[in-house]
Amino acid sequence: MYAVIKTGGKQYRVSEGDVLRVEKLEGEPGSTYEFTDVLMVGDGENVTVGSPLVAGGRVTATIEETAKGDKVDIVKFRRRQGYLRMKGHRQFYTQLKVTGISCDA
Repeated sequence: MYAVIKTGGKQYRVSEGDVLRVEKLEGEPGSTYEFTDVLMVGDGENVTVGSPLVAGGRVTATIEETAKGDKVDIVKFRRRQGYLRMKGHRQFYTQLKVTGISCDA
């Protein structure tokens, strides 16, 4: 069984047991998080597509950790002008393990 969920402005296809990184969510490591923005649920030949959300669709996950991702360097440079601007950015993320997918429809 799989589902397509929406969180942090992105869509993810998840199955039970998957580990994924999403934009930072509130919660402590070890606690459970429930996604209600389920766009599609599939189980073999049976596929339920929402318009826009599946009624009664629910994905539960356990929060494993919240941390910072890899550093991304931002460089603005103009040759022969003495112009160089450098910045760095590290985005927070939450790592989840999907524990259950359910659909009432």
